[in-house]
Amino acid sequence: MDDILLQSRLTTPIRTGAAGLQSPAGAGRQDAAGTASFREVFEGLRQQEAGVTFSRHAASRLEQRNIRLSESSLHRLNEGVRIAREKGMNDTLIIVDDSAFVVNAGSNRVITSLSELRGRAITNIDGTVIV
Repeated sequence: MDDILLQSRLTTPIRTGAAGLQSPAGAGRQDAAGTASFREVFEGLRQQEAGVTFSRHAASRLEQRNIRLSESSLHRLNEGVRIAREKGMNDTLIIVDDSAFVVNAGSNRVITSLSELRGRAITNIDGTVIV
């Protein structure tokens, strides 16, 4: 086989899947061709399906502040994370009814939970979603 042809075949990237297939938002880095690796796409989909998780700090704040999440509220919180991710937000304040949650949208993790929002200053966020 011609050396140039062989070298060309060895260095040409292999692409699979449908053309124009978009990876989920926040799925991770992309290569120069604009495609995400399988692992990044898989991890992004797995995180989206699993819904939010609560850090130890957030779980203790839920208990201390007597914040109860119904199935409906949890669904709305997940919807808020989805909206934040679509808008490119990372550390986001999501307001659900009378409670607020600071969420890292990229990792689907609630960082802290708040109630009684009057008189509070919330810092280190890059956006707010009200659901």
